[in-house]
Amino acid sequence: MENGNKEKFVRLADIVPESVVDGKGIRMTVFVQGCRHACAGCHNPTTWDENGGEVVPLSFITDMAEKNPLLDGLTFSGGEPFLQPAPLCALAKWCHARALNVWCYSGYTYEQLRQMGENDVDVAALLNEIDVLVDGPFVEKEKDLMLAFRGSRNQRVLDMRRSREQNKPVLLMV
Repeated sequence: MENGNKEKFVRLADIVPESVVDGKGIRMTVFVQGCRHACAGCHNPTTWDENGGEVVPLSFITDMAEKNPLLDGLTFSGGEPFLQPAPLCALAKWCHARALNVWCYSGYTYEQLRQMGENDVDVAALLNEIDVLVDGPFVEKEKDLMLAFRGSRNQRVLDMRRSREQNKPVLLMV
């Protein structure tokens, strides 16, 4: 991708048009390609290769989302969404303009993302557009199939509006 187009295209692994397991409500889950965490027991290791998947225009995703009036929002998963913050930030803004909410799964913690955002305006901008962040790497020894919206006990589901207001991570659910 050329730098001038960094907000217009995303490297995509897959899309699930309707999901009820990747956040509250009916969601379109956008699985981005590329991840450096390499978590043992990852449920999606085919997304690790940063050169894999397919580069698509954001309009491919927005056109699909517009066809479903039942969507409550979009979920960014992966792979690691914060490896492609500029296009996902543009997509999140598109969602908010249509009263859709945005969930994001990241192998980075909220604190790591805040620190990364100090040196990367695109990371900071995406973090500012997310409504709910599920943060932290998947840890196989912490795996718990009874948890809502996350795979291991170390991961947190954060209310990002309140986290921004209080300048600290605020749990949405335990």
